[in-house]
Amino acid sequence: MVELIRGLRAEAVRANLERVREEIAAAGRDPADVQILAAVKYVPVEELAVLAEAGVELVGENRAQDLVAKAEAYPGTFTWDFIGHLQSRKVRQLLPRVRYIESVGSESALEQLGRHGTPATEILIEVNVAGEAGKSGIAPSELPAYLERSPVAVVGLMTMPPLAPAPEASRRHFAALRELAAQHGLRHLSMGTSQDYLIAVQEGATIVRLGTSLYRSGAS
Repeated sequence: MVELIRGLRAEAVRANLERVREEIAAAGRDPADVQILAAVKYVPVEELAVLAEAGVELVGENRAQDLVAKAEAYPGTFTWDFIGHLQSRKVRQLLPRVRYIESVGSESALEQLGRHGTPATEILIEVNVAGEAGKSGIAPSELPAYLERSPVAVVGLMTMPPLAPAPEASRRHFAALRELAAQHGLRHLSMGTSQDYLIAVQEGATIVRLGTSLYRSGAS
Protein backbone atom coordinates (compact mmCIF):
# COMPACT_ATOMS: atom_id res chain seq x y z
CA MET A 1 0.00 0.00 0.00
CA VAL A 2 1.38 3.40 -0.98
CA GLU A 3 1.85 5.80 1.91
CA LEU A 4 0.12 9.16 1.69
CA ILE A 5 2.29 12.27 1.57
CA ARG A 6 1.95 14.16 4.84
CA GLY A 7 3.85 16.91 6.63
CA LEU A 8 4.34 19.11 3.57
CA ARG A 9 6.01 22.47 4.17
CA ALA A 10 5.04 25.46 2.08
CA GLU A 11 8.55 26.89 2.01
CA ALA A 12 9.99 23.61 0.69
CA VAL A 13 7.34 23.26 -2.02
CA ARG A 14 7.82 26.90 -3.01
CA ALA A 15 11.59 26.40 -3.27
CA ASN A 16 11.07 23.28 -5.40
CA LEU A 17 8.73 25.16 -7.73
CA GLU A 18 11.35 27.86 -8.21
CA ARG A 19 14.07 25.27 -8.80
CA VAL A 20 12.00 23.54 -11.47
CA ARG A 21 11.35 26.86 -13.21
CA GLU A 22 15.08 27.59 -13.18
CA GLU A 23 15.81 24.16 -14.66
CA ILE A 24 13.24 24.75 -17.40
CA ALA A 25 14.95 28.02 -18.27
CA ALA A 26 18.36 26.32 -18.25
CA ALA A 27 16.96 23.75 -20.69
CA GLY A 28 16.30 26.58 -23.15
CA ARG A 29 12.56 26.96 -22.60
CA ASP A 30 10.60 29.92 -21.30
CA PRO A 31 9.15 28.80 -17.93
CA ALA A 32 5.96 30.66 -18.84
CA ASP A 33 5.47 28.14 -21.68
CA VAL A 34 5.65 25.06 -19.43
CA GLN A 35 2.87 24.52 -16.92
CA ILE A 36 3.84 22.74 -13.70
CA LEU A 37 1.04 20.43 -12.63
CA ALA A 38 1.20 19.07 -9.09
CA ALA A 39 0.07 15.44 -9.08
CA VAL A 40 -1.95 14.98 -5.89
CA LYS A 41 -3.02 11.33 -6.04
CA TYR A 42 -1.18 10.63 -2.78
CA VAL A 43 -1.68 14.05 -1.19
CA PRO A 44 -4.55 13.95 1.34
CA VAL A 45 -7.15 16.67 1.19
CA GLU A 46 -5.93 18.45 4.33
CA GLU A 47 -2.44 18.91 2.85
CA LEU A 48 -3.71 20.79 -0.21
CA ALA A 49 -3.80 24.01 1.79
CA VAL A 50 -0.01 23.82 2.00
CA LEU A 51 0.24 23.59 -1.78
CA ALA A 52 -1.96 26.64 -2.15
CA GLU A 53 0.22 28.55 0.33
CA ALA A 54 3.30 27.55 -1.66
CA GLY A 55 1.88 29.02 -4.85
CA VAL A 56 0.73 25.86 -6.59
CA GLU A 57 -2.12 26.71 -8.95
CA LEU A 58 -2.51 23.70 -11.26
CA VAL A 59 -3.17 20.25 -9.81
CA GLY A 60 -3.99 16.86 -11.28
CA GLU A 61 -5.78 13.90 -9.76
CA ASN A 62 -5.88 10.29 -11.00
CA ARG A 63 -9.10 9.19 -9.32
CA ALA A 64 -12.41 10.78 -10.20
CA GLN A 65 -13.99 10.45 -6.77
CA ASP A 66 -10.93 12.00 -5.11
CA LEU A 67 -10.86 14.88 -7.58
CA VAL A 68 -14.48 15.67 -6.82
CA ALA A 69 -13.89 15.57 -3.06
CA LYS A 70 -10.74 17.67 -3.19
CA ALA A 71 -12.16 20.24 -5.61
CA GLU A 72 -15.22 20.64 -3.40
CA ALA A 73 -13.02 21.07 -0.31
CA TYR A 74 -11.06 23.92 -1.98
CA PRO A 75 -13.52 25.71 -4.28
CA GLY A 76 -11.84 28.26 -6.50
CA THR A 77 -8.38 27.57 -5.10
CA PHE A 78 -6.88 25.42 -7.85
CA THR A 79 -7.25 24.65 -11.53
CA TRP A 80 -7.91 20.90 -11.87
CA ASP A 81 -6.93 18.45 -14.61
CA PHE A 82 -7.91 14.80 -14.57
CA ILE A 83 -4.82 12.72 -15.34
CA GLY A 84 -5.81 9.14 -14.49
CA HIS A 85 -7.43 6.30 -16.37
CA LEU A 86 -10.77 7.65 -17.51
CA GLN A 87 -13.78 5.45 -16.95
CA SER A 88 -16.65 6.47 -19.17
CA ARG A 89 -19.14 6.45 -16.28
CA LYS A 90 -17.06 9.12 -14.49
CA VAL A 91 -17.11 11.66 -17.32
CA ARG A 92 -20.30 13.38 -16.22
CA GLN A 93 -19.11 14.11 -12.68
CA LEU A 94 -15.67 15.28 -13.80
CA LEU A 95 -16.59 17.75 -16.51
CA PRO A 96 -17.92 20.59 -14.32
CA ARG A 97 -14.78 20.52 -12.18
CA VAL A 98 -11.86 20.21 -14.58
CA ARG A 99 -10.05 22.34 -17.10
CA TYR A 100 -8.84 19.37 -19.16
CA ILE A 101 -9.34 15.65 -19.09
CA GLU A 102 -5.83 14.60 -20.10
CA SER A 103 -6.41 10.90 -20.47
CA VAL A 104 -9.05 10.18 -23.12
CA GLY A 105 -8.17 6.93 -24.83
CA SER A 106 -11.28 4.84 -25.41
CA GLU A 107 -14.35 4.77 -27.59
CA SER A 108 -16.61 4.66 -24.54
CA ALA A 109 -15.05 7.86 -23.16
CA LEU A 110 -15.68 9.62 -26.48
CA GLU A 111 -19.29 8.43 -26.36
CA GLN A 112 -19.78 9.83 -22.86
CA LEU A 113 -18.14 13.11 -23.86
CA GLY A 114 -20.63 13.32 -26.67
CA ARG A 115 -23.47 12.94 -24.18
CA HIS A 116 -22.23 15.23 -21.44
CA GLY A 117 -19.66 17.55 -23.01
CA THR A 118 -20.28 21.20 -23.80
CA PRO A 119 -18.71 23.61 -26.30
CA ALA A 120 -16.28 24.55 -23.51
CA THR A 121 -15.09 20.98 -22.89
CA GLU A 122 -11.44 20.41 -23.80
CA ILE A 123 -9.46 17.18 -23.69
CA LEU A 124 -6.07 15.66 -24.38
CA ILE A 125 -5.89 12.25 -26.01
CA GLU A 126 -3.62 9.72 -24.35
CA VAL A 127 -1.30 8.01 -26.81
CA ASN A 128 0.56 4.79 -26.07
CA VAL A 129 3.56 5.79 -28.14
CA ALA A 130 5.68 2.85 -26.94
CA GLY A 131 3.02 0.27 -27.79
CA GLU A 132 3.13 -1.26 -24.31
CA ALA A 133 0.72 -4.15 -23.92
CA GLY A 134 -2.03 -3.53 -21.39
CA LYS A 135 -1.26 0.16 -21.06
CA SER A 136 -3.85 2.92 -21.45
CA GLY A 137 -3.90 5.08 -24.53
CA ILE A 138 -4.49 4.70 -28.23
CA ALA A 139 -1.97 3.66 -30.85
CA PRO A 140 -0.47 6.57 -32.80
CA SER A 141 -2.10 5.23 -35.98
CA GLU A 142 -5.54 5.62 -34.36
CA LEU A 143 -5.18 9.33 -33.67
CA PRO A 144 -6.63 10.70 -36.93
CA ALA A 145 -9.83 8.71 -36.41
CA TYR A 146 -10.13 9.82 -32.79
CA LEU A 147 -9.67 13.45 -33.77
CA GLU A 148 -12.34 13.11 -36.41
CA ARG A 149 -14.80 11.44 -34.05
CA SER A 150 -14.20 13.55 -30.96
CA PRO A 151 -17.36 15.44 -30.03
CA VAL A 152 -15.36 18.00 -28.02
CA ALA A 153 -12.24 20.07 -28.60
CA VAL A 154 -8.93 18.18 -28.56
CA VAL A 155 -6.19 20.57 -27.43
CA GLY A 156 -3.26 18.20 -27.14
CA LEU A 157 -1.77 14.80 -26.42
CA MET A 158 -0.57 13.01 -23.32
CA THR A 159 1.72 10.02 -22.85
CA MET A 160 3.38 7.97 -20.13
CA PRO A 161 6.54 6.29 -21.47
CA PRO A 162 7.75 2.95 -20.11
CA LEU A 163 9.51 2.93 -16.77
CA ALA A 164 13.23 3.16 -17.40
CA PRO A 165 16.36 3.35 -15.22
CA ALA A 166 17.55 6.55 -16.91
CA PRO A 167 15.53 9.63 -17.94
CA GLU A 168 17.22 9.74 -21.35
CA ALA A 169 15.41 6.52 -22.30
CA SER A 170 12.16 8.50 -22.44
CA ARG A 171 13.43 10.97 -25.04
CA ARG A 172 12.42 9.03 -28.14
CA HIS A 173 8.89 8.57 -26.82
CA PHE A 174 8.53 12.28 -26.01
CA ALA A 175 9.92 13.19 -29.43
CA ALA A 176 7.42 10.86 -31.09
CA LEU A 177 4.53 12.51 -29.26
CA ARG A 178 5.81 15.97 -30.23
CA GLU A 179 5.97 14.98 -33.89
CA LEU A 180 2.48 13.48 -33.72
CA ALA A 181 1.05 16.65 -32.18
CA ALA A 182 2.77 18.81 -34.78
CA GLN A 183 1.31 16.74 -37.60
CA HIS A 184 -2.19 17.48 -36.33
CA GLY A 185 -1.75 21.06 -35.12
CA LEU A 186 -2.26 20.28 -31.44
CA ARG A 187 -0.75 22.77 -29.02
CA HIS A 188 -0.43 20.89 -25.71
CA LEU A 189 1.97 18.10 -24.83
CA SER A 190 1.42 16.68 -21.36
CA MET A 191 4.46 14.52 -20.74
CA GLY A 192 7.18 14.09 -18.17
CA THR A 193 7.03 13.26 -14.48
CA SER A 194 9.44 13.78 -11.60
CA GLN A 195 11.88 11.26 -13.04
CA ASP A 196 12.15 12.60 -16.59
CA TYR A 197 10.51 16.04 -16.83
CA LEU A 198 13.64 17.82 -18.04
CA ILE A 199 13.89 15.47 -21.01
CA ALA A 200 10.22 16.13 -21.69
CA VAL A 201 10.80 19.89 -21.49
CA GLN A 202 13.63 19.63 -23.99
CA GLU A 203 11.31 17.74 -26.33
CA GLY A 204 8.55 20.34 -26.17
CA ALA A 205 6.34 19.54 -23.16
CA THR A 206 3.83 22.25 -22.31
CA ILE A 207 2.59 20.48 -19.16
CA VAL A 208 4.77 18.44 -16.79
CA ARG A 209 3.19 16.33 -14.04
CA LEU A 210 5.29 16.46 -10.90
CA GLY A 211 4.95 14.78 -7.52
CA THR A 212 7.98 13.89 -5.42
CA SER A 213 10.19 16.53 -7.02
CA LEU A 214 7.81 19.17 -5.64
CA TYR A 215 7.08 17.63 -2.27
CA ARG A 216 10.43 16.49 -0.93
CA SER A 217 12.53 18.81 1.17
CA GLY A 218 15.75 19.50 -0.72
CA ALA A 219 14.44 17.65 -3.80
CA SER A 220 16.68 17.47 -6.85
